[in-house]
Amino acid sequence: MKKNKLRELWANGETTINGWLGLPNTMSAEVVARSGFESVTVDMQHGCVPFESVVPMFQAICQTEAVPMVRVPWNEPGIIMRVLDAGAFGVICPMINTVEEAKALVSASRYPPDGARSNGPFRASFYAGGDYVKHANDEVLVIAMIETETAIKNLPEILKVEGLDGVYVGPSDLGLSMGEEATLAPTSQKVIDGIEKIADLTNEAGLVPGVHGDGPETILTRYEQGYKFASLLNDTRLLATACQNGVNAIRGKGPAEAAKSY
Repeated sequence: MKKNKLRELWANGETTINGWLGLPNTMSAEVVARSGFESVTVDMQHGCVPFESVVPMFQAICQTEAVPMVRVPWNEPGIIMRVLDAGAFGVICPMINTVEEAKALVSASRYPPDGARSNGPFRASFYAGGDYVKHANDEVLVIAMIETETAIKNLPEILKVEGLDGVYVGPSDLGLSMGEEATLAPTSQKVIDGIEKIADLTNEAGLVPGVHGDGPETILTRYEQGYKFASLLNDTRLLATACQNGVNAIRGKGPAEAAKSY
C-alpha cells in the first residue's frame, strides 16, 4: 500500500502545511495541490463540496505528491466510510467533544478488529494499492476536531482513544464556545490558553496537534506553540484576498485583511 507521507514527516519531527478546498472544482483542486502543500483537505462541512465532487477532486490532487484528506460534515459513519473508500488518506471530523464521540469516529474509520468500517474501497484500492484493506488501518489518519470548552475538558481522555492519530483545532468555534470572537487569530487570552493547552496535551500523548490558520504569521506562531499540522486559510479566502490586494494596489489602497473567521 502507498505510504502516508504525513506520517513519515511527523515521525521525523517535521511540520506540515495543509491546503484547504471549499470550492467543488477540479482545476482549483489541482492548482492548490501543486502549490507545495504536503496535504490538501476537501471541506464537506463548511465548503460547497458535495460527495459527487470528492472523487474528481481527489483525482486532481492525486496527480501530485500532496496527501488527499477530507473534513466530513459530521461524525456519521456513512459519509466517513464513503470518503475513505473514495481514497481519503485522512479524515478530519468536526465537533468531537467526548470519548464516546471519538470512539465512534475511530470505529467508522478503521477496519475490524480495530473498528467497524465496511469493506468496499472502490477507488482507494486503485490509488493506494491492491493490499489497501490489509494496511489501511496503519496509514489512514483519523483526526478529531477539538473546538469547544467541553472538548478541552475531556481531551486527556479523548487522547487515550485507540486508533486516534491527532486533533485539529477550529479557533473560531473554540472562541465562540468561550463567549469570544470567532477568529482564526484570537487575541483573547482565554482562547490562546486553550489553543496552547490542546497542543501541550496532544504532544504529551504522542499524537499530532493540528490547527486552522489565517496566514503565514499565525501558522508560524502555532508551530512555536507545538503544532505540527496547520492549514493556510481556504481556497475561497486565498482567492478573495489575492483579488482584493490587486484591486487595492491599483487604487492606491493598502493590502486586504485576511479573513478573521473561517
